[in-house]
Amino acid sequence: MKSLDYDVKPLLLVPVLALVALPLIGSGSTWLTLTVAGLAMGMIIFIIASGLTLVFGLMDVLNFGHGVFIALGAFVATSVLGGMGDWTGSGDIWRNLVAVLPAMLVAMAVAGAVGLAFERFIVRPVYGDHLKQILITMGGMIIGEELIKAIWGPQQIPLPLPAGMRGSWLIGEAAIEKYRVVAVIVGVIVFTALAWTLARTKLGLLIRAGVQDREMVESLGYRIRRLFVGVFVVGSALAGLGGVMWGLYQQSVVPQMGAQVNILIFIVIIIGGLGSTTGALIGALLVGLMANYTGFLAPKVALFSNIALMVAVLLWRPQGVYSVANR
Repeated sequence: MKSLDYDVKPLLLVPVLALVALPLIGSGSTWLTLTVAGLAMGMIIFIIASGLTLVFGLMDVLNFGHGVFIALGAFVATSVLGGMGDWTGSGDIWRNLVAVLPAMLVAMAVAGAVGLAFERFIVRPVYGDHLKQILITMGGMIIGEELIKAIWGPQQIPLPLPAGMRGSWLIGEAAIEKYRVVAVIVGVIVFTALAWTLARTKLGLLIRAGVQDREMVESLGYRIRRLFVGVFVVGSALAGLGGVMWGLYQQSVVPQMGAQVNILIFIVIIIGGLGSTTGALIGALLVGLMANYTGFLAPKVALFSNIALMVAVLLWRPQGVYSVANR
C-alpha cells in the first residue's frame, strides 16, 4: 500500500463545490439548509462506505454483498427502537440518544457477527480472485435479503425519528434539521476513530505492514489472517451502523435498501481512491452535496449528477483523489 499524498487540492473540492453552488442557488438561507443537508447525507454515506473502503484497501476484497449488512443493521434497529417507545417518544434529545445508542451498538454487533460468518464461508474461498468475489458476494447479498424477508417480512417498515430529533433549528431564515446535525457529529466521530486507529496505534501499524509484507509480519509471530478477519468484521459493523443512520434518514427500511445504496457507495470509494479513508470522506461529502444541490436546481438530472461528478474527478485524477491502493 502506498502512503497517502496529503496535498491540499483534494481537500478544497468540498468548499469549492459549496461556493460554486451559492450563486446558482441565490438565497443564502436556502444554500445553508441544502449544504447542511448535503453534509449530513455525505457523512451517513461515508459511515457506510468506510467499511467497504477498509475491506478493499486492506484485504483486496471486492465485497458486492456489503449492502446486506446495511439492511441488517437497519432492521435490527427497528426491533430495538420498537421496544423503547418511552425513550423515543420523549421530546428530550438526550433521552432519544440513550435509545438510539443501544440500537446502533446492537446493529453493529449483529452485522459484525454475520460479517464473520460471511467472511468464513463466502469470501475466504475466493481470496485473490476478483471475478469470483463479485459473483459470490452478490449471491450472498441476495441470500441475505431473502433471510431478512423471512425474519421481518418483505414489506417496508417505518423507522421514525425519535421525537426530540424531529424538527429544525432556525439560523436566521435557514432551517437546520436536528437529525442532520446528529448525523454529521456521528460521521466525524467515526472518521476520527478510523484515522487515529490506522495511523497512530500498533494495531493499525500491523495491518498496514501486513498489507505491504505479509510474510515479514508473520515471521514476527503475528497472525495476519486474524487481523484481516477482524478488519472484515469491523467493516461489516460499520455498514450496520450506517444502515441505522440511513434508515433514520429515510424514516423507513426495506430489505433491498442495501442494494439501493450500493451504487452510491462504489461511486464514493472510486472518487476517494480505492482504499483511502480520507478519500472516502471527501467523496462522500461531494456526493451528498451534489445530490442536494442538483435536487434543488435541476431535479431531472439529479440521478445522473453523481455519475458526472465521478467522471469529472477521474478525468482529473484517474486513481481517485487520495489513492492508496496499487492493484
